[in-house]
Amino acid sequence: MDGTIQPGQPLREQELEQRFGTSRSPIREALRLLELSGLVTHIQRKGFRVTLYTETQIRHLYMLRAELEAYCLRQLADVADLAPLVAELRSYDEAIAVAMGKRDIRASIAACCEFYLASARYTGNTPLANMLSKLYEQVEPLRFLLARRTIEINNIQTYTQGITQALAARDFDGAAGLTRSYVLEVLPGILQAYRDAAAPASGQDTPARYSRH
Repeated sequence: MDGTIQPGQPLREQELEQRFGTSRSPIREALRLLELSGLVTHIQRKGFRVTLYTETQIRHLYMLRAELEAYCLRQLADVADLAPLVAELRSYDEAIAVAMGKRDIRASIAACCEFYLASARYTGNTPLANMLSKLYEQVEPLRFLLARRTIEINNIQTYTQGITQALAARDFDGAAGLTRSYVLEVLPGILQAYRDAAAPASGQDTPARYSRH
């Protein structure tokens, strides 16, 4: 998640056994679970590697995120009382501020994810909440790369506070527009941070070089 193992880098079982002081069986099980989440990729006869995305794949992930979050916020129009949700969103916004003050990137990202998941849970749409949760897990390494470079989460409070205010006023289209604007704002930085992180790995025995396609 934090980029210690770079995009495209091989994940050799023997090295992982030594690193974590465990046997091969739990290492293999962990790799299979990471493959299911999209964080690692298995190449036939070459083994597991950290997933190496193309620029197009990253754009697809982030635009899907924008549309799912916007859909989630618009669905709240069917909920009569949003006061409990608004209070919960403000608590997550405070958690983001505390984490940023401590420069705790992981806690900041976790609070940001919970901000949007709270809205999904409040709609009662379990499939949507599950889909968002899986998507957030898949893009967390990308968010971590950018946050390490620019602390992009500083900007997110402009949007989380705006979204909270829009929901309090029952301006659902406004809230949906803000989440789309945020994704569009951070996407170029995400792409550049990933391009830089993937560059060292592209010189290794990787399945494909990072490209725009």
